Amino acid sequence: MAQINPSILSADFARLAEEAKAVEGADWLHVDVMDNHFVPNLTLGVPIVEALSKATDTPLDCHLMIEDADRWAPSYVEAGAGSVTFHAEAAAAPVRLAREIRAKGARASMALKPATPIEPYEDLLPELDMLLIMTVEPGFGGQAFLDIMLPKIRRTRELISKHGLELWLQVDGGVSASTIERCAEAGADVFVAGSAVYGAADPAAAVRDLRALADVATAAAPWACDH
Repeated sequence: MAQINPSILSADFARLAEEAKAVEGADWLHVDVMDNHFVPNLTLGVPIVEALSKATDTPLDCHLMIEDADRWAPSYVEAGAGSVTFHAEAAAAPVRLAREIRAKGARASMALKPATPIEPYEDLLPELDMLLIMTVEPGFGGQAFLDIMLPKIRRTRELISKHGLELWLQVDGGVSASTIERCAEAGADVFVAGSAVYGAADPAAAVRDLRALADVATAAAPWACDH
């Protein structure tokens, strides 16, 4: 079954606890952490993640768009994140960092910017629990989905299948009712949705609708039929 991770980047920051409760049917709550260095925006940090983890039963999926991920990522596990994603472009020692995140008790995930190919990281995939393919340039919510990322999603799914891995494949950026089926057909099974969820009149219903669309597309996808 497809997993839907609403992004609180699109939520009302003054009401984060309530906004988290509004999507309690979601699989994870996606938390975008930006440092105004790796990306040109500044958002949430460790204290907010710690507070959110106490305010919701939905596990937190922290996406770190920050420099020096090797130094900072473990602290997000300690703050209560159930999954921590670091960027390949910001990690000096990605294997060591993934192992440290796992050792602290969270799922380890690595993200790739749109221009970063998956192929150089093929040998690292067994060290990860999830791989995130950005379908927009990281840094801002509300961007239009980049269709040119679909072949990259397919190639990544092929590598996951080639190695027989139980690796989640996440997409983030411009995911909505009009794009989620294409992502699922290409091989994604975890979907970050911001404005498509929090911009809806009923965020919980939006989560259910997106999951249903992804599940139907996945059932008909060649990669899923091979399993």
